[in-house]
Amino acid sequence: MNRNIGLWKSIDWITILLYLLMITAGWFSICGASYEFDNAGIFDPSGRPGTQLVWIVLSLALIFVILMLDADFYDTYGYLIYGGVILLLVATIFLAPDIKGSRSWLVIGPIRMQPAEFAKFSTALALGKLVNSYGFVLTKGANFLKALMLIFLPMILILLQKETGSALVYLAFFLVLYREGMTGYILLLGVCAVVFFVTTMKFADVLVGDTPLGLLLVPLIILGTTLILLFVERRNWRSIQYIAGGASLSFLIGYLLSFAMPVNYAYISIGVLVVSALYLMIFSLIRRVSHYALIGLFALGSLGFMFSVGHVFNEILEPHQQIRIKVLLGLADDPTGAGYNVNQSKIAIGSGGFFGKGFLNGTQTKLKYVPEQDTDFIFCTVGEEQGFVGSTAVVILFGIFILRLIYLAERQKSSFRRVYGYSVASIILFHLVINIGMVTGITPVIGIPLPFFSYGGSSLWGFTILLFIFLRLDAARVERM
Repeated sequence: MNRNIGLWKSIDWITILLYLLMITAGWFSICGASYEFDNAGIFDPSGRPGTQLVWIVLSLALIFVILMLDADFYDTYGYLIYGGVILLLVATIFLAPDIKGSRSWLVIGPIRMQPAEFAKFSTALALGKLVNSYGFVLTKGANFLKALMLIFLPMILILLQKETGSALVYLAFFLVLYREGMTGYILLLGVCAVVFFVTTMKFADVLVGDTPLGLLLVPLIILGTTLILLFVERRNWRSIQYIAGGASLSFLIGYLLSFAMPVNYAYISIGVLVVSALYLMIFSLIRRVSHYALIGLFALGSLGFMFSVGHVFNEILEPHQQIRIKVLLGLADDPTGAGYNVNQSKIAIGSGGFFGKGFLNGTQTKLKYVPEQDTDFIFCTVGEEQGFVGSTAVVILFGIFILRLIYLAERQKSSFRRVYGYSVASIILFHLVINIGMVTGITPVIGIPLPFFSYGGSSLWGFTILLFIFLRLDAARVERM
């Protein structure tokens, strides 16, 4: 009895209050998105609002079970839980029916479950347990590879289910690894890959004179990044001057030649980049300083990535993924196909104005103009019914929630709890940014829910388990002081 009283006193009620606010706001949003006046009432379990309400009530029961378990249970059985979920993901690949092109839902009678939603908390547990193991240092190559294996295994299995959006969520764990000592250059590589891919795709077919603009811009961006890395790592002003001076001279010569003959400046930018990379690698051998060689390899690798973009886009990505990227980058106009969801979502959000149309008064949502408006596109319902004020309030609420999770994670005494806490914050942040980004047309539509708002039992329970395991771990910190 005393133990239970101590638990309820030590639990973080601020986070629980934020959770309750979000699931309540989410339920009202689902009502606005799916309620039909001439059919079942909002509390009728045959309708989506009623079904979501049942899942919310069951989530509260699930919370009680999670909190009643001893905090050591999650540490002790972290790997076992992870292994069980991995087996479930493998089974899903072979047993799940094909639903809208993916095999990610296990159907058992009237129950439908998406194991990918539960793999997040199990991966967070396993990663926390790994980092907390005796003598673990993330900067050691073998340890870093172990961490990557824990992250990429469920990610690959989910990709095999053709659930690209759910798989990409696991990239959020790299924020956790960065907190635990991973070099920031790995995050830089990810950002550079996105920039290089987008720039190459956006300007691939744009010609300025005889020069393909994409093949000109990307090598110049790589060269600029190389010079920045050279400054940050070694502050070798002489090498910086040599490279920048050589590049300027090369383009000057090209400009002078253009008066006599056609000049493709892309060849000049590529040539300058290759020569600069080779210079850094030779300089590294002479000075016996590996940093120069690594920067040179970055330049050459980035150049190779640029030339592989076309192959990756045309041969690896699915046709529906290709058209979504083209629509996002303005390379194609498909208002009745791939661009339909986003266009209708923008119309719904814009029609809400500053204060919104009011609860159950959204015309775009009531007339079902926005597909998936109560799941992946739930935020457009918030925008239409509650307007700019309501949308901003939701974003602020999520911001406070994530900052609170980071605060809780930082006060943990063990690596296991800190890593798990940062995993929770990172996953929710990733979902928030990508979901709102795709609803507003900033990011591609990859089909991931808005935490605690989107309709669905698997999503709600997955996030609830993810969150309340952390709150149970945090409560144990106080119980044992």
